[in-house]
Amino acid sequence: MSHGLTEVELFCDGACSGNPGPGGYGAILRCRGIEKELSGGAAATTNNRMELTAAIAGLTELTRPCRVTVTTDSQYLVKGMTQWLAGWQRNGWRNSKKEPVLNRDLWEQLAALSAQHQVQWQWVRGHDGHAENERCDLLAREAIETLRQ
Repeated sequence: MSHGLTEVELFCDGACSGNPGPGGYGAILRCRGIEKELSGGAAATTNNRMELTAAIAGLTELTRPCRVTVTTDSQYLVKGMTQWLAGWQRNGWRNSKKEPVLNRDLWEQLAALSAQHQVQWQWVRGHDGHAENERCDLLAREAIETLRQ
């Protein structure tokens, strides 16, 4: 029996048909060989909001602190969490141009969720044959189609 935190993999992706437009997200949680797929969407949103929502949806599923590796094709998500977040918080949610940070509501939610876990953010090139990223992209696009029905 391993002591310490449970290891969880979270793969996530967002998509938008038009930007802004109808959007969807897909996420796969994997823990101890068990996978759970998540997806959803919004009628009027942006690609970046769906990327953030996918990560939020995955982390929300975790019921106790875990060691999480989040894999995404969104540099916006990875850089936001690893490079920009602390500065935004320090500067009253203003970016380097002194403008309000876009999607602050989602960044705050993601920051709070991430603080409950040990999270490593990992970027992969999108549409490059990464199996879980391709599956998340499909889930996101299927969610958009569901919105259109």
